[in-house]
Amino acid sequence: MTSEAAVDIRNLTIRYGDRIAVDGISFTAPAGAITAILGPNGAGKTSTVEIAEGFRRPASGSVRVLGLDPIADHAELVKKIGVMLQAGGIANQSRVAETIELFASYYDNPLDVDVLLNMVGLQDFQRSTYRSLSGGEQQRLSLALALVGQPELAFLDEPTAGVDPIGRQKIRDVIRGVKERGASVVLTTHDLDDVEKLADHVIILSGGHIVASGTPQELMQADQEKDFRFRAAAGLALSELQTLLNASVREDQPGDYVVETQGTPAVIASLTQWLAERDLPLADLRVGRKNLNDVFLQVTQETMNESVSTPSATRRGRRRR
Repeated sequence: MTSEAAVDIRNLTIRYGDRIAVDGISFTAPAGAITAILGPNGAGKTSTVEIAEGFRRPASGSVRVLGLDPIADHAELVKKIGVMLQAGGIANQSRVAETIELFASYYDNPLDVDVLLNMVGLQDFQRSTYRSLSGGEQQRLSLALALVGQPELAFLDEPTAGVDPIGRQKIRDVIRGVKERGASVVLTTHDLDDVEKLADHVIILSGGHIVASGTPQELMQADQEKDFRFRAAAGLALSELQTLLNASVREDQPGDYVVETQGTPAVIASLTQWLAERDLPLADLRVGRKNLNDVFLQVTQETMNESVSTPSATRRGRRRR
């Protein structure tokens, strides 16, 4: 592994009995960057992160984290990483400050407890028990425990799950601060807004394969001129639209449509006239650029439909049968 990679995974395969959960994937998480690993449930992202954390053995492949083997060098590695679990691992009667102090005692150079409490917005909950905290406050405590040892690399599992908008912004600011002090972050999440705002690099898994990777901007701009998107009432007559626009039209989610042609003024005018004749509103017209949710749905649905993506700079995975 080079010094430029916090995580370097090569040809990783993970099995559960006869089932292959992850099938020969390779990727790096750059040092000093925020890498987001995305995927639908069962895609293999949690298993992959558990391998990198040293909590699971791979069936085959090479894994290096901060230059170390997560299994053979586990005792050395745990001093350098922080791990945030989505839930669990903290006793219900544990008090916030006491819990952080306990975890701080495991490290040679921990953050000051008061500084950390203020950082995650729990300064007013020092004597509160874990059970008495809201879901979002529990998430912020879990984040604090992952960061108390000033890790070189933090693994964060769904860091903003169940957190209100103010708490979500607080957590995002903390994660940015981790990067600003030179550490690396690998996060798994279903919150694509988090990814767009935080991630330097994105890896999308589906069916145990990498189906897309790149910066958020690269993924959102790929093939940007080949289709456009709009929102309208659910259940539009797709066959009529396809004839009208001379293009394939699909409904990705109720009321969320993709037209596989360039959104020229003539095409948009035809669409708006068709909707107006039926007294149907047009909302959220997006021409020339996808959001990350669009990309995620497209590449994961392609895999689930057992279609093979064309290799490109941002689509490196291939469905294996």
